[in-house]
Amino acid sequence: MFRIPRHIGVIPDGNRRWAKGKGLKKEEGYAFGLEPGITLLRAAKKYGVRELTYYGFTVDNCKRPSAQVRAFSRACVEAVKRMEEENVRPYVVGNTESSCFPGELLPYTERREEDAAELRVNLLVNYGWEWDMKNDWVSKNIPRVDMVIRWGGMCRLSGFLPIQTVYADFCILDDLWPDFQEEQFAYALSWYQEQDVTLGG
Repeated sequence: MFRIPRHIGVIPDGNRRWAKGKGLKKEEGYAFGLEPGITLLRAAKKYGVRELTYYGFTVDNCKRPSAQVRAFSRACVEAVKRMEEENVRPYVVGNTESSCFPGELLPYTERREEDAAELRVNLLVNYGWEWDMKNDWVSKNIPRVDMVIRWGGMCRLSGFLPIQTVYADFCILDDLWPDFQEEQFAYALSWYQEQDVTLGG
């Protein structure tokens, strides 16, 4: 591949649908999304991607049943721990003043220059585009996104970094996130090769 996107946005959708299809409670699906996140991180390193931004959960997601809110909040905390085991310290962006924001992630809400290693990772936790806009774009330390990959088949951004994605290519995969395989990521990169990147030119 001759053109690897520098910065990829990841919308890991389909956890609840996957759990329901397996006869599990909806909230049980989030834990099964942890290993795919690490597998994708390793693949991104291998292909030379410089930055990833994962969508953890949104302000609106917190309107769901409390069992689900606790489950995806725990999953985000566990994801950060797993990323650190991969020698990656993620930068977390989200509404820290809300009770939905996991307190364990507060130390990760400051961007540190020393974290700019082989792969930079951002995690949106309790994120909302309106909150971002009203607070002078808290996400401004996150650079422009080249490609967004969304699992689960839904053709929408769901408020994912509206400024950074203004020129992003948007690859939709029907596979549910817990069923992630590295081949899906490779497919998305191949798909990106075929896109005409003009940035309005």
